[in-house]
Amino acid sequence: MAHFKSFENLQVYKEAVVFCDEIWKVIINTSLSKDYKLREQINGSSGSIMDNIAEGFGRGGNKEFIMFLSYVRGSCCESKAQLLRAFNRNHISKDLFMKLDLDANNLIDQLSKFINYLKTSEKKGSKYD
Repeated sequence: MAHFKSFENLQVYKEAVVFCDEIWKVIINTSLSKDYKLREQINGSSGSIMDNIAEGFGRGGNKEFIMFLSYVRGSCCESKAQLLRAFNRNHISKDLFMKLDLDANNLIDQLSKFINYLKTSEKKGSKYD
């Protein structure tokens, strides 16, 4: 949060949007569209990445934001597991699985670094200004 006025300006949020959009493209362009339970789960978990960044930012305090960012990391891991299931069920190619898995790992890495930054930031959140 630090000096950002909007969650939309956070790089990790921008990349979460791209990841969510990529998952949606997979859903609508592959046989995953007919695997209803898995489709809904991966759509929900990838959307949760964006949603929890936004909600945590909106709380106005670093401690709450950190808590929500930990949920985001969990949603990234959940999306990774669902991507593996999509691959194992032949909904996606190995190359696509590896690309999206790498994207999820990059998000997880960015989130971890952002959490560490927030933990050490002197600014405790906009609600304390």
